[in-house]
Amino acid sequence: MDSSESPTETKKTKSKTPRKNKETVLKQKSPAEFFAENKNIAGFDNPGKSLYTTARELVENSLDSAESISELPVVEITIEEINKSKFNSMIGLIDCERVDAELYDDYETEKAREKRLAKEARAQEIQAKNAALGKKVKETPASKGIRGRGEASFYRVICKDNGKGMPHDDIPNMFGRVLSGTKYGLKQTRGKFGLGAKMALIWSKMSTGLPIEISSSMRNQSYMSFCRLDIDIHKNIPHVHVNEKRENKERWHGAEIQVVIEGNWTTYRSKILHYMRQMAVITPYAQFLFKFVSDAPEKNVTIRFSRRTDVMPPVPLETKHHPSSVDLLLIKRLIAETLKQNLLQFLQHEFVNISKSHAERLIGEMGPDFSPKMALKSLTPQQLVRIHQLFRQAKFDDPNGHCLSPAGEYNLRLGIIKELQPDMVATYSGRCHPVNIHEIFSYVALHFTFLAIDNSWFLSYFLLSLLHGAQVFEGHPFIVEAGVSIGGKNVKQGLNIFRFANRIPLLFEQGADVVTRTALKRINWSSYKINQLQDKIGIFVSIVSTKIPFKGTGKEYIGDDITEIASAVKYSIQQCCVQLKSKIVKKMQAREQQERKRNLNKYIPDATGAVYNVLKDMAETQLHASKKFRYGDDDGELLRKVSENLITKETLSEKLAKHVEQVDYEMALEYATQSGVSEEPRETIYIQPLETENKIIDLHSPFFVFRMFH
Repeated sequence: MDSSESPTETKKTKSKTPRKNKETVLKQKSPAEFFAENKNIAGFDNPGKSLYTTARELVENSLDSAESISELPVVEITIEEINKSKFNSMIGLIDCERVDAELYDDYETEKAREKRLAKEARAQEIQAKNAALGKKVKETPASKGIRGRGEASFYRVICKDNGKGMPHDDIPNMFGRVLSGTKYGLKQTRGKFGLGAKMALIWSKMSTGLPIEISSSMRNQSYMSFCRLDIDIHKNIPHVHVNEKRENKERWHGAEIQVVIEGNWTTYRSKILHYMRQMAVITPYAQFLFKFVSDAPEKNVTIRFSRRTDVMPPVPLETKHHPSSVDLLLIKRLIAETLKQNLLQFLQHEFVNISKSHAERLIGEMGPDFSPKMALKSLTPQQLVRIHQLFRQAKFDDPNGHCLSPAGEYNLRLGIIKELQPDMVATYSGRCHPVNIHEIFSYVALHFTFLAIDNSWFLSYFLLSLLHGAQVFEGHPFIVEAGVSIGGKNVKQGLNIFRFANRIPLLFEQGADVVTRTALKRINWSSYKINQLQDKIGIFVSIVSTKIPFKGTGKEYIGDDITEIASAVKYSIQQCCVQLKSKIVKKMQAREQQERKRNLNKYIPDATGAVYNVLKDMAETQLHASKKFRYGDDDGELLRKVSENLITKETLSEKLAKHVEQVDYEMALEYATQSGVSEEPRETIYIQPLETENKIIDLHSPFFVFRMFH
């Protein structure tokens, strides 16, 4: 400080310095911080939904991991209830008794306590009376006691699989950095945002403060990675506590994830179990073991969903963008990332359905400023806008469905039969165009050289390309698969709707979904001999696409505003109903036939009695009649046997019963000949041989799986 300045002047100078208003300070948030504050976007609305979403995300990650290496998934999911004392010991907190009871939210005055106990006593009396009368007893709210607002429930969620595993050095970023993942790109995937287990970690950090634990090992890896970490929400970086390599004696491969979170099993128990059941329907090639473990043994749950088939859908392929589906920002990003140097190569190799000649025609339409050999880096912003405009206006062939991986009718049907055990079921999978035999032989002749070599992958791809059709919306291919069942185990009367998107069950916001609205408003069930109110109807619709048009932030339903999808859903359900109608009509005819047979058999005693009495009288008359009134030889022989008791009433009854059976059989045979069905359709069961030395080649399609042994 200059000696010439006085302290008073210095203070005045400092006081004149303008202070920045806090509202004008520019702030930034990391992705982790954003999702922590808006956790409902990822399905973490409340403790109960958070428990459900955590289990769901871990199961889907396990399935993706196993399917990526074509390994039949084995997933074990355990939810362990942790009481307050155990949780406090886990975090190093000592339990202490309440000093001021009135301070707590669950405090109850003596008068309120007496009132509650009296209400509970009355409720127990009513329950006892109902139980004595054989009525169903429901637990009343009064008998559940009082639960304080701050009394949280904690659970350890453990998910173990036999999947691909994770590289040791990548584990921290895969779990501790939001919006980082391996599922980006144009591809059919179960997840998109790179959240999943990361949101479970964020919720764990917010509700318990405990880190997540990951054990992982890859195929043929001698060690197992163990990592304990949490996330720095403000910086969106992992905070690693332990990251070490351990011995892997069992040569296990896969991942095991443990996370402790606040949750609510009571309110979301049914949702979690429904989710596991529906996942078993859409993935019958997977084996699930679900456990809920509690200190109270009566609350424990163990459910095993067994594998029904070893046929897995093909791994979905990454594809390129269709020109009609891109925007200006995406075009700029593709130009920045491409290795191609000029415009012609860029159009030809970075988009689907643009051949070299088509690309040249497009460039010619762009104007005199464009040429096939012009460098991509020389394109101006105005020229990029011109390319985008032409993409929106030009005509392009629709993309095919080669990149999609639906469950397939084979797996969908097996899943429905395995979990619901219906009386009858029909399935359908949509495709673009029928395949004729001429097309198949032409294709085989063209590629005879490749087929002569033992290229099983080529055969598989060939059949898949012919049979694997798709429809299109906004430049994205999609396939709709549907199944409709009648009857079954644990199925309610009326419509029971099961929705899937990219082989994920959708359980929430069902009323606004395109499948629900189609089933309720656009299908005339009575025209297919199905009673919408009384029959137990299961409706299964699975939509797969490179872009599922979810509505809302929760990704729980598909809107009813996309005409292409709504039409495809309706058509798929109708095709299933057409199949069921023929089966129902056949059953109705068989029922009528049985009823007719019962009616005939009912009158056999009366008819035989009347006929026998007439024959008896005729036989007696024959004995006393003169020769000119005698019957013919055949009739006389019949009457003789009646008079000598060689033909009795029981004999006539047996003959008439055989005649009814013969007529019934002939009518059934005539119906079967006309309809082309000689017996009830049966499901073929293949028993796996003990000797597994034969090599197996599976050729996949949405409609069948052709297995070759050699």
